[in-house]
Amino acid sequence: MLRLPTSYTETIWTSHDGLPLYSRVYEGPESSADTVLCLHGLTRNSRDFEDLAPHLQSRYRVIVPDVRGRGRSARDPNPQNYQPAIYLQDILGLMDSLGVARASVIGTSMGGLLAMMMGVGHRARVAAMVLNDMGPEVDPNGLDRIKGYAGRLPPPKNWEDAIAQTHSMFGNAWPNLSADRWATLTRRAYRENENGVLAVDADPMIGEVLRAAPAAAPNLWPFWKALNGIPTLAIRGVQSDILSAATFAKMKAENSELKQLEVAQRGHAPLLDEPECVAAIDAFLERV
Repeated sequence: MLRLPTSYTETIWTSHDGLPLYSRVYEGPESSADTVLCLHGLTRNSRDFEDLAPHLQSRYRVIVPDVRGRGRSARDPNPQNYQPAIYLQDILGLMDSLGVARASVIGTSMGGLLAMMMGVGHRARVAAMVLNDMGPEVDPNGLDRIKGYAGRLPPPKNWEDAIAQTHSMFGNAWPNLSADRWATLTRRAYRENENGVLAVDADPMIGEVLRAAPAAAPNLWPFWKALNGIPTLAIRGVQSDILSAATFAKMKAENSELKQLEVAQRGHAPLLDEPECVAAIDAFLERV
């Protein structure tokens, strides 16, 4: 991917229940540029799009929020609010605050779930969707893996220790990365507090809420059928333990217009800096 100068503004908006929430806004080449909304995964944050957002910025206005409890958005004093319906309400509030009536949504993992929810409940606001390693059915093996570490990682002793933690979680999903790349990805996921203590940049209670949820994932296939007609690109890591090959095939069988891409040497989830991902997203959004 061509590295472009990064230019974004930071904005804080207030949720319906008074929580200050953070977003990056990468302004497009002109005020009339279409909007792309990028949504991160469960314990991730807006920094996951530090490669893709500047690339898209040459053609689109790109909005990248930190979902409540992550990154520079406030931690919620009521952890029961860490649920997709609340997140979606926050995102719609962000769009309203920025005057965005409609956007193409790129969602990784949980962000893909939110994109689908938006498409079902607020169809007029979704121009198109890119679902990164997320579909209407979640493999229980991958869900159990995420439940095992979310909110449970001990504070790393230093940045080298944090890199080792990141590698232990994602080494199988992201093989063959350089040492520099592992360091960059780690710095996107951890933050150092005022006392110099490192921790994952997400509220640990997010993991507790996830583990307290019903063991069986909800059946989202009715959602999927309701999304027919919305231009959609689905991306899957070939080694994904969240989006199975069988589910990926069924998605296409139930939506013949679906565009698909499988990414070699990637599990859950592709980083979206892979050349094939960038090319597919560019071509898809251009058609939209």
